[in-house]
Amino acid sequence: MFRIGSHVSTAGGVEKAVDRQVEIKGNCGQLFVGSPRGWKVGEVKKEGADLFKKYCSEKDVGPWIVHGTYLINLATPKEELAEKSVATVQGELDASAELDIPYYTFHPGAHTGEGVEKGLKNIAMRLSQLEIPSSVTLLLENTAGKGTTLGETFAELQTMVEESTYGYDEIGVCLDTCHLFSAGYGFGTDEEISQMIDEIEGTIGIENVRYLHLNDSKHPFGSKKDEHEHIGDGEIGEGPFRTLINHKLFRDLPMVLETPIDAEKDHSWDIQKIRELRDDS
Repeated sequence: MFRIGSHVSTAGGVEKAVDRQVEIKGNCGQLFVGSPRGWKVGEVKKEGADLFKKYCSEKDVGPWIVHGTYLINLATPKEELAEKSVATVQGELDASAELDIPYYTFHPGAHTGEGVEKGLKNIAMRLSQLEIPSSVTLLLENTAGKGTTLGETFAELQTMVEESTYGYDEIGVCLDTCHLFSAGYGFGTDEEISQMIDEIEGTIGIENVRYLHLNDSKHPFGSKKDEHEHIGDGEIGEGPFRTLINHKLFRDLPMVLETPIDAEKDHSWDIQKIRELRDDS
């Protein structure tokens, strides 16, 4: 079954996320387990967790993915920030496990002037400090390449994983389409997507791409800017999304939207748009 959903709020309790997903016609989804711009990981209450699992089972919604707070920076040269980042990632991983959510993703971080090589080493070292629960796969999210952020190339993602003490059984990749496009990866033609797949196969391996973030981009190809737009309304356009979501190597992956919510369009609009672009819709 095609799995498509969006990021939804957990306001009022994590169990509320399931109905919110169903209301917008989603059947998988993404959520935060704390404030996206704070360090505190929300407490997972047993009653809420039990209801979340029950509703997911009854309504066939999943797999879910937890998105980490935006403050995390495993590449930082600052030890205090690194310690906070590792502790927060660990807390969010543990919360994911308590909710039976199989995937957790976050933005790896920025080297802030220390250099790419040092930044990648820091990320690998700090990934190694984590205790990744056996029921959760940590997914590094590719980035748009703005400033000194790391993870815009598949080679950088490969280094993060392979220089850590973990392997691809524990760590995979979540691909964001806006970030791909902004970092200079095209996927609108057979030639472009084949070239991208060749690069993935030569680095992280296509089997280690576990989840997709579907977002159009407000900015041009290769801009290094990360600002999302509704599917088909941005610089990527409908065509590349049709190519990607129907490709034999990507079509069976779970996909979530992180598109804007505005007066005219919400996530239900984007979910419907993606369904229209699927060959089997």
